[in-house]
Amino acid sequence: MRARDILSRPVVTVRPETPLPEAVALLTGHGFAALPVVDDEDHVVGILSESDAMSAETRTAAVETAMTVPVEVVGPTTDAAAVAASALEHHVRSLPVVEAGILVGMVSRRDLLRALVCDEAAIEAKVRALLDDYAGSHRQWDIDVGHGVVTIQGIFADESEQRVVAAMARTVAGVGEVRIVDTVTER
Repeated sequence: MRARDILSRPVVTVRPETPLPEAVALLTGHGFAALPVVDDEDHVVGILSESDAMSAETRTAAVETAMTVPVEVVGPTTDAAAVAASALEHHVRSLPVVEAGILVGMVSRRDLLRALVCDEAAIEAKVRALLDDYAGSHRQWDIDVGHGVVTIQGIFADESEQRVVAAMARTVAGVGEVRIVDTVTER
């Protein structure tokens, strides 16, 4: 599972010149732990956490006077375990997800915890539903899920169908890898 699979969006952001009371209203109104601070091109230039807001010297100042810089960020393809490790190492409750320098989402501890409880039976059921829709409920494939790896075993028309089935399975949250086993070619 990657950051792109668990991130939250759209992201509520503030600018460095945003008045601190306005930013605090966004934090408390949405229940966020932190707000990314972005420039005009949506590059992350800082982050305003609850702690930053609470320790601001002047409550009427701009966000830039209280925000934390530099900001720890992750990429969309960063493994969820690495995201969790970074959050714990840097003692932050959420991390901006940045692609090509642009903010694309946020991963919070809540997002990480939600991903942990996405159990294998639920993943299997979602993959099965997709494949049943595709194949007309013929149940022509066996599905096994373990540690984010989905193995789909059975008879496939050709390699193109194998790619389609694998691509469909990858759309399910929690699927990190898909293995296709064609029982006809395995013999």
